[in-house]
Amino acid sequence: MIRSSFHRTTFILFISVGAVLFFLLPSLVSAEQAAIIKNIKLANTRDDLLTYFDVKKAFTKKINQAVLNGIPTTFSFYITLYKTDGSWFDKKISDIQIKSTLKYNSLKKEFSVLRPWKNEKAIITQSFEDAKSLMTEMDNLKIIALNKLVKGNKYQLRIKAKLDKVTLPLSLHHVFFFVSFWDFETNWYLINFTY
Repeated sequence: MIRSSFHRTTFILFISVGAVLFFLLPSLVSAEQAAIIKNIKLANTRDDLLTYFDVKKAFTKKINQAVLNGIPTTFSFYITLYKTDGSWFDKKISDIQIKSTLKYNSLKKEFSVLRPWKNEKAIITQSFEDAKSLMTEMDNLKIIALNKLVKGNKYQLRIKAKLDKVTLPLSLHHVFFFVSFWDFETNWYLINFTY
């Protein structure tokens, strides 16, 4: 009786641990591969507050494959600035959404990166690595005019990146069935500072 109960308890415990690992493993793997925002810096010109940051691990094998198959890929970046005063309600004073789009022309074997937030024409390169850097490295991004900030006040910058959903023609849905598995969205990254 005791031995039977022991084996049953051990078996149930083994199944429980197995079930927990079964559900945790995918999240552990995806967490390891999840896109993250790094190297956030604040700077200013004479007139404006600027930010710089990089998105790491944004290009998975599936995203690389999709790009090289000619699927336009767009990253959206959300940058929000709040005035904080220690209360529950922070005041939003700047809310920016920008996009960068990468396209591959297989006939010319070149990549085109469009970054309208830089007020520039599409940048053409034959290097996939250069194109990916252009997509994931933000520099000199204007957040707000300095005359809208108050000396001595506390602020919080929040940054998030996301891969936009791709809409394919119906004829390509069965060819690129994997597209639904290559989207990403980072967590919000926060920087607190006093002006």
